[in-house]
Amino acid sequence: MLNPLDHYFEQKDEPVKSCLQYLRSLLMGYDDITEHWKYGMPFYYHKRKMFCYLWIHKKLHHPYIGLVDGHKIEHEDLLQEKRARMKIFLINHLEDIPKKKIECILNLAFDLRK
Repeated sequence: MLNPLDHYFEQKDEPVKSCLQYLRSLLMGYDDITEHWKYGMPFYYHKRKMFCYLWIHKKLHHPYIGLVDGHKIEHEDLLQEKRARMKIFLINHLEDIPKKKIECILNLAFDLRK
């Protein structure tokens, strides 16, 4: 029996599934990042504080990384939409994943924690 986190990733269809699994492994490669099941989604904590989450955009059907304190980050590829505190980085699962851009955005988010 799969835990809720593994079940979330396993039940997705390709290529979204592979994209989310890649993002999961990328996030888990950072020091002090832990993965939790919170609010019915995979949530990632940095030093025991909420940091980001993975989800699928309801209208566009693209996976994204939601940054908890995204409203404090200025980056042209982050979208606020109707969120007060969060910003998201949409990922087109039909194209190559922009690893360098993701790492840049995550580093901006880590810098807020210092």
